Amino acid sequence: MTKYIVVSGGVVSGIGKGVIASSTGLLLKTTGLKVTAIKIDPYMNIDAGTMRPTEHGEVYVLNDGGEVDLDLGNYERYLDVTLSRDNNITTGKIYKEVIEKERKGEYLGKTVQIVPHVTNAIQDWIERVSKIPVDETDEEPDVCIIELGGTVGDIESAPFVEAMRQFQFRVGHDNFALIHVSLVPDIHGEQKTKPTQTTVHSLRGLGLLPDLIACRLIVPQPLHPATKDKISMFCHVSSEQVFGVHDVTSVYHVPLLLQSQGIVQYLQKRLKLQGTVTITKEMSERGASLGKRWKDLTSGQERLFDTVKIALVGKYTDLKDSYMSVTKALEHSSFRIHRKLQILWVESSDLEVETQVSNPAKYHDAWGSVVNAGGILVPGGFGVRGTEGMMLAIKYAREHNTPFLGICLGFQLAVVEWARNVIGISDATSSEFNPDAVNPVIIFMPEISRTHMGGTMRLGLRPTVFEKDTEQSFTRKLYGGADKIWERHRHRYEVNPEYVERLQENGMKFAGKDEKGERMQVLELHDHPYFVGLQAHPEFCTRPLNPSPPFLGFVAASCGGTVLEEQIQFQQANFRPPHPAHAMVNEDELKKETQEVLVNGTTVNGNEHNDVVQIVNRDS
Repeated sequence: MTKYIVVSGGVVSGIGKGVIASSTGLLLKTTGLKVTAIKIDPYMNIDAGTMRPTEHGEVYVLNDGGEVDLDLGNYERYLDVTLSRDNNITTGKIYKEVIEKERKGEYLGKTVQIVPHVTNAIQDWIERVSKIPVDETDEEPDVCIIELGGTVGDIESAPFVEAMRQFQFRVGHDNFALIHVSLVPDIHGEQKTKPTQTTVHSLRGLGLLPDLIACRLIVPQPLHPATKDKISMFCHVSSEQVFGVHDVTSVYHVPLLLQSQGIVQYLQKRLKLQGTVTITKEMSERGASLGKRWKDLTSGQERLFDTVKIALVGKYTDLKDSYMSVTKALEHSSFRIHRKLQILWVESSDLEVETQVSNPAKYHDAWGSVVNAGGILVPGGFGVRGTEGMMLAIKYAREHNTPFLGICLGFQLAVVEWARNVIGISDATSSEFNPDAVNPVIIFMPEISRTHMGGTMRLGLRPTVFEKDTEQSFTRKLYGGADKIWERHRHRYEVNPEYVERLQENGMKFAGKDEKGERMQVLELHDHPYFVGLQAHPEFCTRPLNPSPPFLGFVAASCGGTVLEEQIQFQQANFRPPHPAHAMVNEDELKKETQEVLVNGTTVNGNEHNDVVQIVNRDS
């Protein structure tokens, strides 16, 4: 029987439920258990695909093309698992499913209500998804972590809270545990317990009793023993059921913080894990190895002295979560090469000439960050705003031999910049910015259906094949010298095939293409310390103990010296793809897994979805 651990939140949202849920799952994995995770988002959207980054953080893309909440990225990175779109439940998905069943007559004429029909749909969804294998064992998980988004007491989360109240009886007391995360404010050194008392009281009134209370402190000081005892007294739990999560130097320390307070031992006892779940010797050894490597990773961070500076030139820098996976990929790479990471956030429009006139101080600060950085990274995005500034940063990196990494839009802009300033096509641009362009070196992907599949984006895991003469390619060597690699994509535009020959004749090397050799997916400049662009989003597949190869090479090159060559040698001997073997198949097979893109529960043609995504991201 699968064990379920629900993580809910009280007082305020955004205080770290995702990290606590991921850390709990990681600790259980270190005991040899197989763990999966589900995120419940109470909003009405079907998925995160049509949300602007500055609204809800980055849109995280899964192997099957699912566009989901960024917390699923936390789960995949911490637990080293591969999840699907169904691991993200939204109100929109549940209501859509219930309404479709009602339209088909599956409720046999009964009045369809929140209870029991919606709550049953939620429970059925959780039970179904919790059984799906997510790791290299290809076996049913032992434990499912369920993060309930939002805050207990919100109107929109009420059906999910009620579903969890019913679910505890469906699966049984020994198979259900609840961790409630609450804010403990620190006011002039005094830790206040009243908000936690209130939220636990509300939770109990809704029929859920917390087994563990995670007290989140937004300060570096740990939870005082007296505070712990007070919460224990007024929230009807023992002291061992209350643990503190204060601010630490890195989120990767959180699992060890929880472990030191006995969370694993409590859950083993509460869920009877040691008596009901079989853990083989191989699983136990794998878990012990994971625990040791994680401790080594976190302990090594405290002894770092050398710093690597990376300028991240983006257009959504007002909300850092817009680039969550990018920053994690940089962090993981810096861990590997034993450097402290310093990200210099640069709003791309601040690099443009218009800003020099309107706000000279901001202009000079932005360029100061670019010039002083060891490497320049241009991530993905939508729309024309800020792209001229991005290309100015790319031009600077190319001409001054500063290591550069371009992701998705950054890859495309590197092509446009090359066409303009090296080949001399002064009006080169992307048809995304100017549909009537005379020289569109980037065009809308011609084979994307505007009437079928709903989506106008190439979404999910896709293969890239390296050209035959690319044995010396930095990118290929960082992937262990593989002939073919798989990364996740999210794009609608591509390099115009009519310009490829001209681009390559002038020195731009497209080292990796799609299986048909028609779509450009990896570019490099060989007379440069490190100038790499990828059409894919490799940041979505990074892991703390297995960093994304392009990011690893980029950060290593940004350190200078022999660091890049050392990492290439290591990668060639040790690189392991983060994907399960059954996922690394040809593109035609992968396309079959991509379902229709839905906007507010309605299937739309590709052109309409394209307009929606373009509108919500246009001026972000």
